[in-house]
Amino acid sequence: MAQWFEKLERVSRPVLILAGVGVVTLIGVIDYLTGYELMFSVFYLLAVGLGTWFVGRWFGWLMSVLSVGVAIGGDVAAGAHYSNPLVPIWNALILIVLYALVVWLLANLRVLHRELATRVEQRTRALQQEMAQRQRLEEEILQVSEREQRRIGHDLHDSLCQHLTGTALAGQVLHEQLAAKALPEAADAGKVVELVEEGISMARNLSRGLHPVEMDAEGLMAAFQELAQSITRATKVRCIFECDRPVLIHDDAAATHLYRIAQEAVQNALRHGKPQRIGINLSERAGQVNLTVEDDGVGLPEAGPGNTGLGTRIMAYRASMIGGVCSIEPAPTGGTLVTCSFPQPPPTKPEPADGA
Repeated sequence: MAQWFEKLERVSRPVLILAGVGVVTLIGVIDYLTGYELMFSVFYLLAVGLGTWFVGRWFGWLMSVLSVGVAIGGDVAAGAHYSNPLVPIWNALILIVLYALVVWLLANLRVLHRELATRVEQRTRALQQEMAQRQRLEEEILQVSEREQRRIGHDLHDSLCQHLTGTALAGQVLHEQLAAKALPEAADAGKVVELVEEGISMARNLSRGLHPVEMDAEGLMAAFQELAQSITRATKVRCIFECDRPVLIHDDAAATHLYRIAQEAVQNALRHGKPQRIGINLSERAGQVNLTVEDDGVGLPEAGPGNTGLGTRIMAYRASMIGGVCSIEPAPTGGTLVTCSFPQPPPTKPEPADGA
């Protein structure tokens, strides 16, 4: 029924007017052929109601008068005899009042319906604008966060690491001088150098964590390889990165989001899954980039329906930011399988040089 109403809403008014008159004429013919003993007032009322709703109040009045005239005229033509000439007039007045009441109710209901539809449309438009503005704000906040992380990573690498490297060199010189004099403090100086070198390693790891993806198409693969190696070194969990064919990501933001998704999936597996092996796989097929992170642990508590953790929501949001989808499901190995797929963005064409 709703589909028919939607179709009638799209029909032009002239066609609806002709259709309404045709329907009343058809009902009048059937009313005449069946004799005056049978009443067809309800069928006329249907034509009046539809005409009022889809055309307007004035057409409802016109259809009411036409319906009454056809109904009374058909009965008289069919041989109806009245003991008093006022009887058909009375019947016509009763029908006119009934149809007028229906027209009035439907016309006002139609006005209320249109006002409600307008308000719903306005509210929907406002909500869409608010959602779009909120999404832009979230994107800007995320971009600012990524920029700040890159800046801090650069500062750690270019400033702190360089400073610690200089300190380590100075300590090494001091250690060699003390050792040349056979002083017992040489061993302490050597330990200080080792501690400074450990600090350098920690600072570099922090720098890579804050800004892991280099600004080139192959940077994501190198970042995943470094992530797998660092996880293996730090946790003794075997983490491997697999990529059968090179996958070049030309969008820096997309590469960063993919890395963060994999990083979050690996950290979730380490925190909750107790795995022995974690596999990171990157592939591309038919213009679709696929990232999977699979472990052989006990599974994640967030993976169940209705129990979505913050990490899962962040991964899903990052996937939506690059036009992709992220899913979490039990892995064939008994652990958890995190999958993220998104369309490969086309490479950015360099702008032609001036005068070319």
